[in-house]
Amino acid sequence: MNSPNNIRLGLRENLGQFSLLVLVNAFVGAMVGMERSILPALAEEEFELIARSAILSFIIVFGVTKALTNYFAGRFSDRYGRKVILVGGWLVAAPVPFLLMWAPSWSWVLVANVFLGISQGLTWSATVIMKIDLAGPKKRGLAMGINEFAGYFAVALSALATGWIASKYGLRPEPFMLGIGFVVVGLLLSIFLVKETLGHAQLESKQANLDSGAEMSPKEVFLNTSFRDPNLSSACQAGMINNLNDGMAWGLFPLLFAASGMNLKQIGTLAAIYPALWGLGQLFTGAWSDKVGRKWLIAGGMWMQSVGIVIIAQSGAFAGFALGAATLGFGTAMVYPTLLAVVGDVAHPSWRASSVGVYRLWRDLGYAVGAVIAGFVADRYGLGAAALSIAALTFASGILVAIRLKETLVLDTEA
Repeated sequence: MNSPNNIRLGLRENLGQFSLLVLVNAFVGAMVGMERSILPALAEEEFELIARSAILSFIIVFGVTKALTNYFAGRFSDRYGRKVILVGGWLVAAPVPFLLMWAPSWSWVLVANVFLGISQGLTWSATVIMKIDLAGPKKRGLAMGINEFAGYFAVALSALATGWIASKYGLRPEPFMLGIGFVVVGLLLSIFLVKETLGHAQLESKQANLDSGAEMSPKEVFLNTSFRDPNLSSACQAGMINNLNDGMAWGLFPLLFAASGMNLKQIGTLAAIYPALWGLGQLFTGAWSDKVGRKWLIAGGMWMQSVGIVIIAQSGAFAGFALGAATLGFGTAMVYPTLLAVVGDVAHPSWRASSVGVYRLWRDLGYAVGAVIAGFVADRYGLGAAALSIAALTFASGILVAIRLKETLVLDTEA
């Protein structure tokens, strides 16, 4: 850990470490991107799964394990520090590419997604918490925008690369070989170059003379974040619905594109458009929320996501799918870093990592809930109906934000 005398808050003051964590999170995102364009096709073509709910089982497994890991990653980050969580996450990721390359049955793919979910919960949580620590209170939205840009732009690039490799060499093993490099580089950077940031959170607490809430128990943090505080609980429900529609996009959109005659290369491109706009947009929207506030970016972003899903559900050609994916991507960019900034605004520095963990628990449970709902509706009423049902839930979530969430940026400026 850094010496207390050497610790300073702010992006400029911590530019080297902040930039390094941006790079590390890009490798974290790339691990998820490996699956986004080709795993549904792998389920159909190699393992001959027909039921949509069975195909989406890998997202359910991923979502549940990542969500639970997020919660414990936050708690343990407050207790043991951030770096050990980050390094542990990379170690858990090591078997993933090998399992995906050589899985003899679909159950092995599900095991791979258990490891991937745990790894993502540890590594992504750690990079989020560490960037919040380094940034301090003034540029929290910008910090989250840059973090999520790195992760999701890497998701897009990885999805594009694996889709292209699969179209040229086949679904396995070549596309998943990229994952070996992602794990090796991410692990080495985390062990040898990343520094602990827990001292930055402790310094922020001292500088702001923040005493209230410092002794909050894990149970109280969970209840306060999930239900009692209207701002934190609003962020939790919006995050959950956001990832609910992302889980649907991850699992069903490639099948919807294929049913409309798109080839693997086109599907890879479409699978990349959505996270690419999501990632790039956050460079703008995170900083924007530091100036105009959080509330209406979140509500408006949820409504824009809903429109994007409807466009995709009603389209049958590449251009329409691309427009819908771009709309969905930018709507998500408005929401994603801003929700994390809300949690950073409201939570006390002494239990902020735990609160981030609770938020990310609810948010990433959305993957599982979305996969269950989308799979159930798709099996009974078709892929289009499943997409429209998720669009309706997303629109309703925006209404709840508009009603319940109070502007939290004022809390930051008053601190």
